[in-house]
Amino acid sequence: MRLVPRSLFGRLLGISALTTILALAFAAWSIGHVLERFVIHGLDQQLDAEAQMLARAVRPDGTLDDTRIVNLPAFETRGEGWAWRVESARGQWASGDAIDAPLPLAPALQYRLPGGDGRGPPGPRPGDETASSGEPVHFRQISLPTSAGTVTITTSGPRRVALAPLREALVPLLGSLAFLGLALAFATVAQLRFGLRPLRALRAAVTDVREGRARHVPPRQPEELAPLATELNALIDHNEAQLEHARRHVANLAHGLKTPLAALSIKLSESGRDPDGSLGATVAEVAGRVRHHLGRARAAAPGGARAHTALAPAVADLLTVVRGVHAERAVAARIDVAPALAVAADPQDVDEMIGNLLDNAWRHARSAVAVTAIPSGSSIELTIEDDGPGLTEEAIGEAFVPGRRLDERGDGHGFGLPIAQELAEMSGGSLTLDRSAPLNGLRAILSLPASLRDEPA
Repeated sequence: MRLVPRSLFGRLLGISALTTILALAFAAWSIGHVLERFVIHGLDQQLDAEAQMLARAVRPDGTLDDTRIVNLPAFETRGEGWAWRVESARGQWASGDAIDAPLPLAPALQYRLPGGDGRGPPGPRPGDETASSGEPVHFRQISLPTSAGTVTITTSGPRRVALAPLREALVPLLGSLAFLGLALAFATVAQLRFGLRPLRALRAAVTDVREGRARHVPPRQPEELAPLATELNALIDHNEAQLEHARRHVANLAHGLKTPLAALSIKLSESGRDPDGSLGATVAEVAGRVRHHLGRARAAAPGGARAHTALAPAVADLLTVVRGVHAERAVAARIDVAPALAVAADPQDVDEMIGNLLDNAWRHARSAVAVTAIPSGSSIELTIEDDGPGLTEEAIGEAFVPGRRLDERGDGHGFGLPIAQELAEMSGGSLTLDRSAPLNGLRAILSLPASLRDEPA
């Protein structure tokens, strides 16, 4: 069994519970000890008062003058544990429940009656013994110097006289301490929950960073956590810079290889170039590996977790570029993209995907192009439609073959749609083509993951 909890809450709670129990136990012992001394002091006063009256009844020759003996009310009751005893060389006198055991007296505690040398009596010697009845008693003892020797006076009373009120006082005391312990336990739990709340908030902030809802951990933290938040943000920035560098390097390499591989694949598809198809299979495998590593490089961003691209400004900027490129074509564009819509994809990839689709739509449109975007579950569907001739189902299947041009007009190379599809899949989305119902041309539906952040960080 693990004695030390793994959680900080458990450790702090355990330490607090242990210290609280020890503090309450010490408080109970201290208060009980003080109460006991207080009630014993009251009993001592009764015993000392009786001893002083007995001391005045002792004659100078060591005998006891019976006529001067005065018993306090408690000493008049037999069998209650109250007793006194006077011992000297001239005799022994006793009353009440006597103490059978011998009680030696230290010479330094000899009692002197007031007067004479002007000094007061020294304190009587206290002690605890058992009476002849078997009851525990508390006694006080003094000694007097006489011509016949030392006279010892012992007065005793039952300890229950002190213990009974002590027990009565301890019951509410222990109840109060128990209530105090519960209150302290509740306060400790509340304090720990409140005190550790910034840690839970920091964990949630790190989760937001990991899942893409934020780019950095909030720097405003308690004094003890502020350096940790600073280091976390520095680590995030460092990792992002390293990932971006590696991603750019791999992406550049992959893009540099894609076009030659596509051209090689087209050449090999010509009659007689690759009789058994082995070279084509090898080229396809290399192309697949390139796409795989390009996808991993893009996913390192990570998976669009920190990527955030607002669609409305991207579409507006690209529309301006496409209008400039095809300035000779009188095409009207209808844009319906809400400003709040954003996708979890790299901005450069988004520009390349939408740019290819807009360029295709503008080149084939007769007079109109429509761009709309709507949320669809955890994704956003961007639809680009034109009123051009469109494509047949067979042509749609061939449209994503690299290098395959379905329209020989213009200076295209047949890589726009395949690249857009590849980028969409690497971003966790998809690209599909079908017939546009309202414009009767081609409709391209680009589906991309919705960004989890409200704004770019």
